[in-house]
Amino acid sequence: MVANGIQPAIVTYNVVLHVYFKIAVPWKDVLALVDSMKNDGIPLDRYTYNTLISCCRRGALYKEAAKVFDEMRAAGFEPDKVTFNSLLDVYGKARMHDEAIGVLKEMELGGCPPSVVTYNSLISSYVKDGLLKEAAELKEEMELKGIQPDVITYTTLISGLDRAGKIDAAIGTCDEMLRNGCKPNLCTYNALIKLHGVRGKFPEMMVVFDDLRSAGFVPDVVTWNTLLAVFGQNGLDSEVSGVFKEMKKSGYVPERDTYVSLISSYSRCGLFDQSMEIYKRMIEAGIYPDISTYNAVLSALARGGCWEQAEKLFAEMENLDCRPDELSYSSLLHAYANAKKLDKMKALSEDIYAEKIESHHGLVKTLVLVNSKVNNLSETEKAFLELRKRRCSLDINVLNAMISVYGKNRMVKKVEEILSLMKGSCINLSTATYNSLMHMYSRLGDCEKCENILTEIKSSGARPD
Repeated sequence: MVANGIQPAIVTYNVVLHVYFKIAVPWKDVLALVDSMKNDGIPLDRYTYNTLISCCRRGALYKEAAKVFDEMRAAGFEPDKVTFNSLLDVYGKARMHDEAIGVLKEMELGGCPPSVVTYNSLISSYVKDGLLKEAAELKEEMELKGIQPDVITYTTLISGLDRAGKIDAAIGTCDEMLRNGCKPNLCTYNALIKLHGVRGKFPEMMVVFDDLRSAGFVPDVVTWNTLLAVFGQNGLDSEVSGVFKEMKKSGYVPERDTYVSLISSYSRCGLFDQSMEIYKRMIEAGIYPDISTYNAVLSALARGGCWEQAEKLFAEMENLDCRPDELSYSSLLHAYANAKKLDKMKALSEDIYAEKIESHHGLVKTLVLVNSKVNNLSETEKAFLELRKRRCSLDINVLNAMISVYGKNRMVKKVEEILSLMKGSCINLSTATYNSLMHMYSRLGDCEKCENILTEIKSSGARPD
């Protein structure tokens, strides 16, 4: 267009900027496009500013989003509902809950009443941080304001409860959704597929898959990616390959999220070389690696204890203006733990406690997991107490880690305390819980207790591994 002497207009730039947002182009390239606009003497309009804030969502670039917001006002544009919702979403993705609530209050003061979209964004951010009580309170708040939860609200809560191991509560939320006349959408079915699949309940998973089709939905890329993740998590590499073939047969061209799922699935199966080969294919296909891609590769490196490669990837991320997030640092901690690099793990832990790295709840949870893994009882308890002090929802993984470390140290009363806490929090015991209990009692020579636990596993519907 430019080569033919045609000067781009504001509409042209806005269209390109929107495409940049959709394909998650790095922020520095977004800024380069804006500089071109300014050099061409084209002033930014409200749509430009709103799209720029939206571009900050994927990388949770809250500082950049706040700067654009201020520039927008300085240019004489008052924020509208799109502006507020986009900014709130950026803060939510950055786990900056107080700032997100601040945007909500500013919205209301500015005459922009919040919508179900606003509350869904807030609920999503709390759920991702494991703050399920606060998420439930937001749901109640929106209902008091006359805003009815929609299928996105319910599906977000179902996914969060699932991740926390609160299976009965997740199913209860699904039942409430149906009672209120809110029909499941494809995302709901995908969440239910994951809920059953990650627990090895494949018959129930396939019932949901059939219900999905009976309801008139066609499996989408998320459905296939969920199946890839489920089979990968269960170490079923042949099923992973089979799902990928079926996916391509259905006409789906692999996108970034598919590559990310494949990288994660093969690494969970212990097929590290295949994971790295998938990453190379993605790059060769011209797909930009974003934070989710880097996190998948970091997770694969962590499983192999490849801490040096993980550190190099961190450097690459910084060079490409892709800021590491809590998942990135979590993977780095796991890489150090799996390689038994306890000095490096301790140094990174100290940076987290000192808040040199943003100390999200997820990172503190990781400190529980990695210290339990290396049987560092004092550091595991320190991280666990920090979570309790923050009043953070304790999920199944954290509680399993505590049972594991106490079990390894034959601290039966402490294990019983954690089991009581799980029961009080309505968290269903998983196969990992039972395995840790059997390991502890086998070391104590209590064969009868081990046999009773095996019977309980079978009666609970969990699958012995």
